Amino acid sequence: MLRGMYTGSNGMIVQQTRMDVISNNLANVDKTAFKRDTTLFKTFPELLIHRFNEDGVGKVPMGSFDTAPVVGKLGLGAEVNEIYTRFEQGAVKKTDNPFDLMLQDRPGTEHPAFFSVLTNRGERLSRSGAFVLNTDGYLVTPQGFPLMGENGLIKVARGNFLIKENGEVWINGEIGNDPRNSVGADKNRYETPVLLDRIKIRTVENPRHLDKEGDSFYNDTQESGEPRPFLLQEEPSVLQGYLEASNVSVVTEMVEMIEVNRSYEANQKTVQTQDQMLGKLLSDVLR
Repeated sequence: MLRGMYTGSNGMIVQQTRMDVISNNLANVDKTAFKRDTTLFKTFPELLIHRFNEDGVGKVPMGSFDTAPVVGKLGLGAEVNEIYTRFEQGAVKKTDNPFDLMLQDRPGTEHPAFFSVLTNRGERLSRSGAFVLNTDGYLVTPQGFPLMGENGLIKVARGNFLIKENGEVWINGEIGNDPRNSVGADKNRYETPVLLDRIKIRTVENPRHLDKEGDSFYNDTQESGEPRPFLLQEEPSVLQGYLEASNVSVVTEMVEMIEVNRSYEANQKTVQTQDQMLGKLLSDVLR
């Protein structure tokens, strides 16, 4: 009876947390570069059950024996241990929009790449490369937070910037980066190419411990380590005119949702059965 009671109540809490995480994944399935979360939970330590009224040691000619043998183990349920983010690469979406950028991690690397974005809370990491050009000519997020380069904010003129796979930003020196000097991209031949800057791309030692913030941002923690540049053999590719889709699989999330619903109902029935048995026991004692 105790096993059902502890497992049922704690199990319902665990399944409710899993359902919240799955619902959030599904709600962000179409969000650029969204990374799905996974719930991990652990069981409490089990207790050994001994016979209560037979405590002691029995003696026989051959030796002694325990008069209170172990009857079995008592499980005490489970608890949520961690909710962590899975940084597997999302699918590639071609947009042909020059302001759309995508980070393509090098195969086999354990350190995903992030853009550095200057927010009102300081620099934050982001996988989302859906940028726009503001009125001052800076590449910014849809919320207005500027993309960082190695030398500061990135200012360009419309139709006069190219971003190479290594993150370098090149412009036509004859046109410059004054936003008033915009030009049609099909008419720009880059006769005098000038290296303007390089996009600031960073990673952390333990991305699993990054804190998710709103607007697709991540904040480093003591456990994740501070943002650092990539080693030469780890450097990702920057794709201009592409976006990264979320790594959420609708089919997988729906299957897990069905599993969670069934587990929740099973634990609920366990609690109801325990209540009925306890009620019957009390009614028999009070007679």
